Amino acid sequence: MRLCVALVTCGLLLGAKPVTAQEPAPQRAVVVADTLLDDAFQSLYRLHFDDARAKITAWEADHSSDPRGPAAEAASYLFEEFYAQGVMTSEFFTDDKKLLDGKPLTPDPQRQINFLSAVDRAQKLAALRLQTNKADPNALFALAISHGMLSDYDSIIMRKQLDALHNVKEAESDAVKLLAVQPDSADADVPIGIGNYIIGCLPGYKRAIVWFGGVHGDRAGGMDQLRVAADRGHYLKPFAQLLLALAALREKQPDLARNELNQLVLEFPDNALFARELAKLSAPRVASDSH
Repeated sequence: MRLCVALVTCGLLLGAKPVTAQEPAPQRAVVVADTLLDDAFQSLYRLHFDDARAKITAWEADHSSDPRGPAAEAASYLFEEFYAQGVMTSEFFTDDKKLLDGKPLTPDPQRQINFLSAVDRAQKLAALRLQTNKADPNALFALAISHGMLSDYDSIIMRKQLDALHNVKEAESDAVKLLAVQPDSADADVPIGIGNYIIGCLPGYKRAIVWFGGVHGDRAGGMDQLRVAADRGHYLKPFAQLLLALAALREKQPDLARNELNQLVLEFPDNALFARELAKLSAPRVASDSH
Protein backbone atom coordinates (compact mmCIF):
# COMPACT_ATOMS: atom_id res chain seq x y z
CA MET A 1 0.00 0.00 0.00
CA ARG A 2 1.24 3.42 -0.45
CA LEU A 3 1.62 1.10 2.94
CA CYS A 4 3.33 3.05 2.97
CA VAL A 5 5.91 4.89 3.63
CA ALA A 6 10.13 6.82 3.55
CA LEU A 7 13.74 7.96 3.08
CA VAL A 8 15.29 11.33 2.31
CA THR A 9 17.32 10.47 -0.74
CA CYS A 10 17.13 7.59 -3.16
CA GLY A 11 20.81 6.90 -2.65
CA LEU A 12 20.49 6.65 1.11
CA LEU A 13 17.39 4.51 0.97
CA LEU A 14 18.64 2.14 -1.64
CA GLY A 15 22.08 1.88 -0.16
CA ALA A 16 23.59 2.83 -3.50
CA LYS A 17 27.35 3.31 -3.56
CA PRO A 18 28.82 6.45 -5.13
CA VAL A 19 29.76 5.85 -8.74
CA THR A 20 32.86 7.46 -10.19
CA ALA A 21 33.24 8.86 -13.67
CA GLN A 22 35.13 5.70 -14.64
CA GLU A 23 32.04 3.55 -13.86
CA PRO A 24 29.23 4.77 -16.14
CA ALA A 25 27.71 1.33 -16.74
CA PRO A 26 27.07 0.46 -13.07
CA GLN A 27 25.55 3.88 -12.54
CA ARG A 28 23.01 3.32 -15.32
CA ALA A 29 22.17 -0.13 -14.02
CA VAL A 30 21.51 1.16 -10.50
CA VAL A 31 19.26 3.95 -11.70
CA VAL A 32 17.14 1.69 -13.89
CA ALA A 33 16.83 -1.09 -11.33
CA ASP A 34 15.94 1.18 -8.42
CA THR A 35 13.48 3.12 -10.53
CA LEU A 36 11.72 -0.17 -11.26
CA LEU A 37 11.32 -0.87 -7.54
CA ASP A 38 10.03 2.66 -7.00
CA ASP A 39 7.58 2.12 -9.86
CA ALA A 40 6.38 -1.07 -8.17
CA PHE A 41 5.44 0.84 -5.04
CA GLN A 42 3.71 3.48 -7.15
CA SER A 43 1.59 0.71 -8.71
CA LEU A 44 0.91 -0.66 -5.25
CA TYR A 45 -0.47 2.66 -4.05
CA ARG A 46 -2.65 2.83 -7.14
CA LEU A 47 -4.11 -0.51 -6.03
CA HIS A 48 -2.66 -2.27 -9.09
CA PHE A 49 -1.41 -5.20 -7.04
CA ASP A 50 -0.59 -7.64 -9.83
CA ASP A 51 1.30 -4.97 -11.76
CA ALA A 52 3.25 -4.05 -8.63
CA ARG A 53 4.27 -7.65 -8.08
CA ALA A 54 5.27 -8.08 -11.71
CA LYS A 55 7.67 -5.13 -11.34
CA ILE A 56 9.00 -6.45 -8.04
CA THR A 57 9.64 -9.84 -9.64
CA ALA A 58 11.48 -8.17 -12.51
CA TRP A 59 13.61 -6.19 -10.04
CA GLU A 60 14.37 -9.32 -8.02
CA ALA A 61 15.65 -11.07 -11.13
CA ASP A 62 18.68 -8.74 -11.09
CA HIS A 63 18.88 -8.48 -7.30
CA SER A 64 18.32 -12.04 -6.10
CA SER A 65 20.36 -11.56 -2.90
CA ASP A 66 18.72 -8.28 -1.90
CA PRO A 67 16.10 -8.78 0.87
CA ARG A 68 14.23 -5.63 -0.15
CA GLY A 69 12.70 -7.57 -3.06
CA PRO A 70 10.78 -10.14 -1.01
CA ALA A 71 10.07 -7.47 1.63
CA ALA A 72 8.39 -5.39 -1.07
CA GLU A 73 6.53 -8.46 -2.27
CA ALA A 74 5.28 -9.12 1.27
CA ALA A 75 4.16 -5.48 1.52
CA SER A 76 2.10 -5.89 -1.64
CA TYR A 77 0.23 -8.86 -0.19
CA LEU A 78 -0.32 -7.18 3.18
CA PHE A 79 -1.55 -3.98 1.58
CA GLU A 80 -3.89 -5.96 -0.66
CA GLU A 81 -5.25 -7.91 2.33
CA PHE A 82 -5.76 -4.73 4.34
CA TYR A 83 -7.57 -3.20 1.37
CA ALA A 84 -9.80 -6.25 0.94
CA GLN A 85 -10.64 -6.29 4.65
CA GLY A 86 -11.39 -2.56 4.82
CA VAL A 87 -8.65 -2.04 7.39
CA MET A 88 -7.38 1.18 5.83
CA THR A 89 -10.63 3.07 6.29
CA SER A 90 -11.83 5.49 8.92
CA GLU A 91 -14.73 3.15 9.76
CA PHE A 92 -12.25 0.46 10.79
CA PHE A 93 -9.45 2.56 12.24
CA THR A 94 -11.63 4.77 14.44
CA ASP A 95 -13.68 1.88 15.82
CA ASP A 96 -12.04 0.46 18.96
CA LYS A 97 -13.78 -2.88 18.60
CA LYS A 98 -12.51 -3.32 15.06
CA LEU A 99 -9.00 -1.97 15.57
CA LEU A 100 -8.17 -3.11 19.09
CA ASP A 101 -10.45 -6.04 19.81
CA GLY A 102 -12.84 -8.36 18.05
CA LYS A 103 -12.60 -11.73 16.41
CA PRO A 104 -9.86 -12.68 13.95
CA LEU A 105 -10.53 -11.69 10.37
CA THR A 106 -10.51 -14.33 7.65
CA PRO A 107 -7.63 -13.65 5.25
CA ASP A 108 -7.49 -14.94 1.71
CA PRO A 109 -5.70 -18.32 2.09
CA GLN A 110 -3.38 -18.00 -0.90
CA ARG A 111 -2.57 -14.39 -0.11
CA GLN A 112 -1.69 -15.43 3.42
CA ILE A 113 0.66 -18.15 2.15
CA ASN A 114 2.32 -15.74 -0.27
CA PHE A 115 2.70 -13.05 2.39
CA LEU A 116 4.29 -15.31 4.98
CA SER A 117 6.55 -16.91 2.37
CA ALA A 118 7.80 -13.51 1.19
CA VAL A 119 8.46 -12.39 4.77
CA ASP A 120 10.42 -15.59 5.43
CA ARG A 121 12.54 -15.09 2.31
CA ALA A 122 13.21 -11.45 3.19
CA GLN A 123 14.36 -12.34 6.69
CA LYS A 124 16.57 -15.22 5.54
CA LEU A 125 18.27 -13.08 2.88
CA ALA A 126 18.74 -10.29 5.41
CA ALA A 127 20.30 -12.70 7.90
CA LEU A 128 22.78 -13.87 5.26
CA ARG A 129 23.87 -10.31 4.48
CA LEU A 130 24.25 -9.47 8.16
CA GLN A 131 26.67 -12.37 8.57
CA THR A 132 29.21 -10.44 6.53
CA ASN A 133 28.11 -6.89 7.42
CA LYS A 134 26.18 -6.30 10.63
CA ALA A 135 25.44 -2.76 9.50
CA ASP A 136 24.06 -3.61 6.04
CA PRO A 137 21.31 -0.98 5.61
CA ASN A 138 19.28 -2.98 3.11
CA ALA A 139 19.22 -6.01 5.39
CA LEU A 140 18.24 -3.91 8.43
CA PHE A 141 15.56 -2.18 6.38
CA ALA A 142 14.10 -5.51 5.26
CA LEU A 143 14.12 -6.87 8.81
CA ALA A 144 12.50 -3.79 10.31
CA ILE A 145 9.78 -3.71 7.69
CA SER A 146 9.14 -7.46 7.71
CA HIS A 147 8.85 -7.65 11.49
CA GLY A 148 6.62 -4.60 11.42
CA MET A 149 4.38 -6.19 8.81
CA LEU A 150 4.15 -9.40 10.82
CA SER A 151 3.17 -7.39 13.87
CA ASP A 152 0.44 -5.62 11.91
CA TYR A 153 -0.78 -8.90 10.45
CA ASP A 154 -0.85 -10.67 13.81
CA SER A 155 -2.56 -7.85 15.69
CA ILE A 156 -5.05 -6.63 13.08
CA ILE A 157 -5.86 -9.70 10.99
CA MET A 158 -5.17 -12.70 13.24
CA ARG A 159 -5.59 -11.01 16.66
CA LYS A 160 -2.54 -12.86 18.00
CA GLN A 161 -1.46 -10.16 20.41
CA LEU A 162 1.46 -12.02 21.97
CA ASP A 163 2.95 -12.79 18.57
CA ALA A 164 2.38 -9.17 17.61
CA LEU A 165 4.24 -7.94 20.69
CA HIS A 166 7.25 -10.10 19.84
CA ASN A 167 7.41 -8.67 16.33
CA VAL A 168 6.92 -5.11 17.56
CA LYS A 169 9.99 -5.51 19.74
CA GLU A 170 11.96 -7.03 16.86
CA ALA A 171 10.88 -4.23 14.50
CA GLU A 172 11.93 -1.58 17.01
CA SER A 173 15.32 -3.24 17.50
CA ASP A 174 15.94 -3.51 13.75
CA ALA A 175 14.75 0.05 13.12
CA VAL A 176 17.02 1.47 15.81
CA LYS A 177 19.98 -0.30 14.21
CA LEU A 178 18.99 0.98 10.77
CA LEU A 179 18.63 4.55 12.00
CA ALA A 180 22.06 4.30 13.63
CA VAL A 181 23.52 3.47 10.21
CA GLN A 182 21.29 5.78 8.16
CA PRO A 183 19.68 8.46 10.38
CA ASP A 184 17.59 9.70 7.47
CA SER A 185 15.95 6.31 6.85
CA ALA A 186 12.51 7.60 7.72
CA ASP A 187 10.75 4.45 6.49
CA ALA A 188 11.93 2.84 9.73
CA ASP A 189 9.62 5.16 11.64
CA VAL A 190 6.53 3.51 10.12
CA PRO A 191 6.55 0.17 12.00
CA ILE A 192 7.69 1.89 15.20
CA GLY A 193 5.15 4.69 14.86
CA ILE A 194 2.10 2.57 14.17
CA GLY A 195 3.09 0.13 16.92
CA ASN A 196 3.51 2.92 19.45
CA TYR A 197 0.24 4.51 18.44
CA ILE A 198 -1.94 1.39 18.50
CA ILE A 199 -0.48 0.17 21.78
CA GLY A 200 -1.05 3.63 23.21
CA CYS A 201 -4.71 3.34 22.22
CA LEU A 202 -5.24 0.14 24.20
CA PRO A 203 -7.36 0.33 27.36
CA GLY A 204 -5.41 0.57 30.59
CA TYR A 205 -5.56 -3.06 31.62
CA LYS A 206 -4.37 -4.29 28.22
CA ARG A 207 -1.64 -1.67 28.09
CA ALA A 208 -0.39 -2.86 31.49
CA ILE A 209 0.03 -6.38 30.10
CA VAL A 210 1.91 -4.99 27.11
CA TRP A 211 4.18 -2.95 29.37
CA PHE A 212 4.91 -6.08 31.38
CA GLY A 213 5.98 -7.68 28.11
CA GLY A 214 8.49 -4.89 27.57
CA VAL A 215 6.58 -2.91 24.92
CA HIS A 216 5.65 0.70 25.64
CA GLY A 217 2.97 2.54 23.72
CA ASP A 218 2.80 6.26 23.08
CA ARG A 219 -0.02 7.75 21.03
CA ALA A 220 1.54 11.19 20.63
CA GLY A 221 5.01 9.77 20.03
CA GLY A 222 3.65 7.30 17.49
CA MET A 223 1.96 10.09 15.55
CA ASP A 224 5.19 12.10 15.59
CA GLN A 225 7.05 9.13 14.11
CA LEU A 226 4.40 8.75 11.42
CA ARG A 227 4.76 12.48 10.65
CA VAL A 228 8.48 12.00 10.04
CA ALA A 229 7.80 9.14 7.62
CA ALA A 230 4.95 11.04 5.96
CA ASP A 231 7.21 14.07 5.43
CA ARG A 232 10.50 12.42 4.49
CA GLY A 233 9.68 8.87 3.54
CA HIS A 234 10.39 6.97 0.36
CA TYR A 235 8.90 3.51 -0.20
CA LEU A 236 6.51 3.80 2.74
CA LYS A 237 5.79 7.53 2.57
CA PRO A 238 2.23 7.18 1.17
CA PHE A 239 1.43 4.42 3.66
CA ALA A 240 2.65 6.65 6.49
CA GLN A 241 0.49 9.49 5.17
CA LEU A 242 -2.59 7.28 5.20
CA LEU A 243 -1.86 5.94 8.67
CA LEU A 244 -1.25 9.46 9.94
CA ALA A 245 -4.55 10.61 8.46
CA LEU A 246 -6.45 7.74 10.08
CA ALA A 247 -4.74 8.33 13.42
CA ALA A 248 -5.59 12.02 13.14
CA LEU A 249 -9.25 11.14 12.69
CA ARG A 250 -9.12 9.06 15.88
CA GLU A 251 -7.59 12.06 17.65
CA LYS A 252 -10.24 14.42 16.23
CA GLN A 253 -7.73 16.35 14.13
CA PRO A 254 -9.63 16.60 10.83
CA ASP A 255 -7.39 19.31 9.39
CA LEU A 256 -4.32 17.10 9.65
CA ALA A 257 -6.23 14.17 8.15
CA ARG A 258 -7.51 16.33 5.30
CA ASN A 259 -4.03 17.63 4.52
CA GLU A 260 -2.53 14.14 4.22
CA LEU A 261 -5.47 12.77 2.22
CA ASN A 262 -5.41 15.78 -0.12
CA GLN A 263 -1.78 15.04 -0.93
CA LEU A 264 -2.54 11.37 -1.52
CA VAL A 265 -5.44 12.10 -3.84
CA LEU A 266 -3.35 14.58 -5.83
CA GLU A 267 -0.55 12.03 -6.23
CA PHE A 268 -2.81 9.03 -6.82
CA PRO A 269 -6.06 10.33 -8.36
CA ASP A 270 -7.08 6.86 -9.50
CA ASN A 271 -6.96 5.38 -5.97
CA ALA A 272 -10.60 5.10 -4.94
CA LEU A 273 -9.69 4.44 -1.30
CA PHE A 274 -7.96 7.78 -0.85
CA ALA A 275 -10.72 9.63 -2.69
CA ARG A 276 -13.45 8.05 -0.52
CA GLU A 277 -11.68 8.90 2.71
CA LEU A 278 -11.17 12.49 1.60
CA ALA A 279 -14.81 12.79 0.56
CA LYS A 280 -15.90 11.77 4.07
CA LEU A 281 -14.20 14.87 5.41
CA SER A 282 -16.80 17.14 3.87
CA ALA A 283 -17.44 20.55 5.39
CA PRO A 284 -20.92 19.67 6.76
CA ARG A 285 -19.60 16.57 8.54
CA VAL A 286 -16.68 18.43 10.10
CA ALA A 287 -18.99 21.25 11.12
CA SER A 288 -21.36 18.84 12.82
CA ASP A 289 -18.52 17.15 14.64
CA SER A 290 -17.38 20.46 16.08
CA HIS A 291 -20.63 21.05 18.01
